[in-house]
Amino acid sequence: MLDFDYSKAYIIEDDRVKLSPLKMEHVESLLDISNESNLWTFFLEKGNGVKNLTNYIQSTINNRKQKKEYPFVVFDKTKNELVGTTRFYDYITDLKSIKLGHTWIGEKFRGTGLNKHCKYLLFQFAFEKLEVERIGFGAHIENKTSIAAMKSIGCKEEGILRNFIPSLDGKGRADIILLSILKNEWFDKVKTELKNKLNT
Repeated sequence: MLDFDYSKAYIIEDDRVKLSPLKMEHVESLLDISNESNLWTFFLEKGNGVKNLTNYIQSTINNRKQKKEYPFVVFDKTKNELVGTTRFYDYITDLKSIKLGHTWIGEKFRGTGLNKHCKYLLFQFAFEKLEVERIGFGAHIENKTSIAAMKSIGCKEEGILRNFIPSLDGKGRADIILLSILKNEWFDKVKTELKNKLNT
């Protein structure tokens, strides 16, 4: 079992994608993607524009120092460019539980299989290195694309947090859907099925 060290520069990669620690120096490279329309629709925090993106990245780096989150920048090896970010958070050692999310990638990289490569690597790291028992996920109830994507890689729906966040129009409240993958599901089925999808 690996002791998760927030101060360590974890590099997780395969032949398609490389995940490395998110740094302030990545602001410039990610700026064009962060300005894509509708990218931040379902995020509470916003990263569009230099100021917002700088604050967004600084915030998650600060949270890494406080051992709350571990953010990665996503590098597409085939395109030779940075394409977005993702992160682990809410790691609870005693419960062997971790969450994965805050993922965003550029529009032209969606549907290319890139995100499946990212998820495979992160699942493998969590279940086989950290030896967690579960990985949790959450999504805005109206974010149908994200929910469908998570289910397509093996996530199981497990509940709803009612009225958990402000609604998109700011006039009410909205639900969050919770999903997860368990360690036995990863080894029994998800790992093989997801790996097969990487090769299609």
